[in-house]
Amino acid sequence: MEDQREALRKIITTLAMKNEETQTFIYSLKQMILNVEANSAKVQEDLEAEFQSLTSVLEELKESMLMKIKQDRASRTYELQNQLAVCTRALESSEELLETANQTLQASDSEDFSQAAKQIKDGVTMAPAFRLSLKAKVSDNMSHLMVDFAQERQMLQALKFLPVPSAPIIDLAESLVADNRVTLVWHMPEEDSKIDHYVLEYRRTNFEGPPRLKEDHPWMVVEGIRHTEHTLTGLKFDMKYMNIRVKACNKAVAGEFSEPVTLETPAFMFRLDGSTSHQNLRVEDLSAEWDAMGGKVQDIKAREKEGKGRTASPVNSPARGTPSPKRMSSGRGGRDRFTAESYTVLGDTLIDGGEHYWEVRFEPDSKAFGLGVAYRSLGRFEQLGKTAASWCLHVNNWLQASFTAKHANKVKVLDSPVPDCLGVHCDFHQGLLSFYNARTKQLLHTFKAKFTQPLLPAFTVWCGSFQVTTGLQVPSAVRCLQKRGSATSSSNTSLT
Repeated sequence: MEDQREALRKIITTLAMKNEETQTFIYSLKQMILNVEANSAKVQEDLEAEFQSLTSVLEELKESMLMKIKQDRASRTYELQNQLAVCTRALESSEELLETANQTLQASDSEDFSQAAKQIKDGVTMAPAFRLSLKAKVSDNMSHLMVDFAQERQMLQALKFLPVPSAPIIDLAESLVADNRVTLVWHMPEEDSKIDHYVLEYRRTNFEGPPRLKEDHPWMVVEGIRHTEHTLTGLKFDMKYMNIRVKACNKAVAGEFSEPVTLETPAFMFRLDGSTSHQNLRVEDLSAEWDAMGGKVQDIKAREKEGKGRTASPVNSPARGTPSPKRMSSGRGGRDRFTAESYTVLGDTLIDGGEHYWEVRFEPDSKAFGLGVAYRSLGRFEQLGKTAASWCLHVNNWLQASFTAKHANKVKVLDSPVPDCLGVHCDFHQGLLSFYNARTKQLLHTFKAKFTQPLLPAFTVWCGSFQVTTGLQVPSAVRCLQKRGSATSSSNTSLT
């Protein structure tokens, strides 16, 4: 008996769920009927508006062409009436002269005859009839204003509802990734004059190949593109690839997306490694600020934490910054942070090949700052450019202003103003480290070296701050300078 009750309960539950599903479906069907009514009324209204617009255009065209016929008729009539009036007056004058000549011919007085004959001769010479052109000034033919709308009529008869646009085809060979911009080119499989605009979507990814269904980053949308080419600008390439797709839209409906493509977006990405920084530097992912109280603050924190009354040594004070959880610190192999007067911090990503580019903006009022590269073996007391393990440009705004290139404790004074933003280009295999005005791409200095170890971006600042921009491609202007051989301004041995 109890088993039957349980079975019946299951049947009731199943029926209740089915009834609920059916009720939901019935509601959906009723809503769809309402939508059909509303949508059909809208498209009917749009259709009537389109035909009204077409009729208005035809009426305007008809009025314009009728006006042209009336104007041409009036002009021709005016010319012909003027010519008719002139001819009528000339004929009247000629008939009067003819009558006078007949009367003179009948005169008997020879003296009067001779005088009259001379007057008639002179009158005939000056008669208007002999100066008239007996050709009409205008034609009575109006065939140049005839029309034949057979072709247009066929076009009107071929009018149909708007078709769904086909999916565009992306031309990878014509597309380009350069200077942190992506230029995408596409075409339609067949000509479609009804296309109003295109919609482009893109998203960043670290996965090569066809786009995955789920990604951490959403699709970014660019609408209202009027041509079959578009350039995405102002991009930061902080991931390895970019998925892109395009769809065509007419006035009524959008077509399917094109087959998505995956473009490689190579760029150098790194963060500042807080575990390497001097304790007087407050380090974020891509910025650092000199803090005169940094060491003392660490001492106080250490004292409070450990309950000790003595002042902790700056060398042994706890780290102020922590490496990014997404990236293992590659900085200095677990060694102590920079200390003493080496207000330095390194990047967290090694350079062991290829070309790389990044930009740095320093606070103009900084008393001293420098940027360049260093081996990760750079000593914790060593300042940038003072040993053979680092190369840098250095700006000193304290006491005596200077702008110099430094390596192995050799210095070269640079004869150019200090830009507000500096670009660094490192070509590891070619052994080139170049510095540029990031805005104008003017070359400031180039080191030639044979790098024997992997490099790390390196920065130093005293009484100031700086901001790093990464995810940048090597600019085309920089590549061109290097290709032409003009990107070499000096070498290590020329530093004095």
